[in-house]
Amino acid sequence: MLGEKALELIKELDRSKDGQLPTFNEDSIRMVLEEMTTLFEQNQRDVNATVAGDVRFFSGVHLRHAALERNKRCLLAYLYNRLERIKAMRWEFGSILPAEIRANICEPEVQWFSRYNKNLAAYMRSLGEGTGLDLTQDTKPPKNLYVEVRCLKDYGEFEIEEGDIVVLQKNTTHYLPMSHCQHLIRQGILEHVE
Repeated sequence: MLGEKALELIKELDRSKDGQLPTFNEDSIRMVLEEMTTLFEQNQRDVNATVAGDVRFFSGVHLRHAALERNKRCLLAYLYNRLERIKAMRWEFGSILPAEIRANICEPEVQWFSRYNKNLAAYMRSLGEGTGLDLTQDTKPPKNLYVEVRCLKDYGEFEIEEGDIVVLQKNTTHYLPMSHCQHLIRQGILEHVE
């Protein structure tokens, strides 16, 4: 049956929706590509016969061309969805993938993951300008604009908004805007009180 192996790839990926990434199925991809090569070669022969005036091969050419297009779409969907899952895992696990996931990806996917890490790190550096901004932290918006924080170290005066100053001393608790105290939380000066 034409396109059966390509459809199996999509079903295999669909069955593993629970966040897991199935092993890269190189054998099935190779079989789909071989089928596509065979279909293309058959189409080339029949098109040459059709050009010579024999129109009885015309419907076969259309059928094989549709099968080629379907296989191509299935392969692209398979590869694209794998990359999207790998990208999501970067945001979930960080710059180093767990060994069980890394065992399921192929070498080009490892290279893509590495380049994605570098691009994301460069982008965060360009945004942060020395603040160490990490976009992978706090990916959900805060429930409140103000948070309760406890001061872990003596810091001194801290300006929060246009002249408003708060004195941060060890073991004191404050209710501050999240946007202003986030970098102090990352530095270990403040601790977010749940």
